[in-house]
Amino acid sequence: MTKKRNALAVVALLSVSSVWGGAFVLMKDAINLQPFSDFLATRFLIAAVVMVLVRPSVFKNFNKQILGRGVILGLLLASGYYTQTVGLELTTAAISGFITGLYVVVTPILGWVFLKRKTSPKIVLGIALATIGLAFISINASDVFSINVSTIWLIACAVLFAAHIVGLSVWSPGQDPYALTVVQLFVVGFSTLILAMGNGYQAPPNAFVWFAVLFTAIFSTAIAFLVQTWAQGIMDASRVAIFLTTEVIFTALISVSVGQESLELKTILGGLLMLAAMLWVEWPTKNNEVFKDSALH
Repeated sequence: MTKKRNALAVVALLSVSSVWGGAFVLMKDAINLQPFSDFLATRFLIAAVVMVLVRPSVFKNFNKQILGRGVILGLLLASGYYTQTVGLELTTAAISGFITGLYVVVTPILGWVFLKRKTSPKIVLGIALATIGLAFISINASDVFSINVSTIWLIACAVLFAAHIVGLSVWSPGQDPYALTVVQLFVVGFSTLILAMGNGYQAPPNAFVWFAVLFTAIFSTAIAFLVQTWAQGIMDASRVAIFLTTEVIFTALISVSVGQESLELKTILGGLLMLAAMLWVEWPTKNNEVFKDSALH
């Protein structure tokens, strides 16, 4: 039963990554037409309201623990999305996807620093393969040593997303994933709305931006974060991070399919390396634990 749940969690996380890949392509154009704080506020508040309309009884499952943890996780998520959107506005989707995807490296580091969790050599190799794959897919030789303002924003984003993944791995087991997700989405929505109100909130200006808002709200926010919250009650944070970084593969594939980018050899090599990383960390062994000597169980 546990193996089946793990397999289902893997498939679910890969589905989330594919949706996020499509959202990345949509957002790049949408935030050129609507301020990013306004876009995020609209997206996350719609997502939260949709989840409440689907299950109005969710409020009955709220308690002090879910509210407290949900607020902290929501603030991490809001800060991560804010820094990511600023970085995306300042650079290309490919570079933004790569630097953001470095949370695959930051996640086990935060787990070690704050939770005293040691990452197994097997996962370290998987992280290394995934990171190299990210680099192959996302960046060109001329970009490797390019450090600018957008890079700083995106590195901050990677750290915040990693902190959110680690937080979910500790706090989601045993909790109602639906209620915890709703709290997080409302926190992100109202946090970004406060930022948007600083210059006066602007609604989506046209049908394309509304489509981007609704797509990201329903599929890459409400459904995706519900799935992630559920999956992290089953899988360890470092494994989750490796699967979520496949978002950059889907971003590249979708960009190629819609004609935004051309398929290059480095993209194929990068995808194969990331596939190798996933197969490596999921290949059955006698001891398939990600963290050893964990301070928390």
